[in-house]
Amino acid sequence: MKLIVVGKAASGKDFLKKKVEKRGFKSGVSFTTRPPRQNEKNGEDYHFVTEQEFDQLIKDGQMVEWMEFIGWKYGLTIEEFEKADIMIMSKDGLEMLPKKYRDRCFVIYLDVDRMVRLDRLNTRNDKNDNVWRRMSTDEKQFDGFTDYDIKIKNEDF
Repeated sequence: MKLIVVGKAASGKDFLKKKVEKRGFKSGVSFTTRPPRQNEKNGEDYHFVTEQEFDQLIKDGQMVEWMEFIGWKYGLTIEEFEKADIMIMSKDGLEMLPKKYRDRCFVIYLDVDRMVRLDRLNTRNDKNDNVWRRMSTDEKQFDGFTDYDIKIKNEDF
């Protein structure tokens, strides 16, 4: 069984993943075409690749799921999925996950209060995204979301 963590921006997905990794779980590392944020490490937080490299992974059938978000591509390869115990996915990525993979997963939805997330996003200083655009996009994206096994509303994440 594999764990998948989903949630809106700043809901604590990375925090939870790192806590579980400290207990010996192996995490899957997604690929992205966006530039790294400050303190992000290639191969740990994401595999940072060019648009051409990402497109080649898709063309070669190596992606188990992928999506585009504000011009950047994000996705997980079959290889990363297979070696992982825990991984972070977007709601769209989860919806794209083929049934044969989804059936092997337990999905944890982190549904943290909007104001808590807003405070966290404001401390990130993310030059690649606008906080208000991100908040409104997440609200629309997760409206009616029910494809999870457990929902956690605890803001300690």
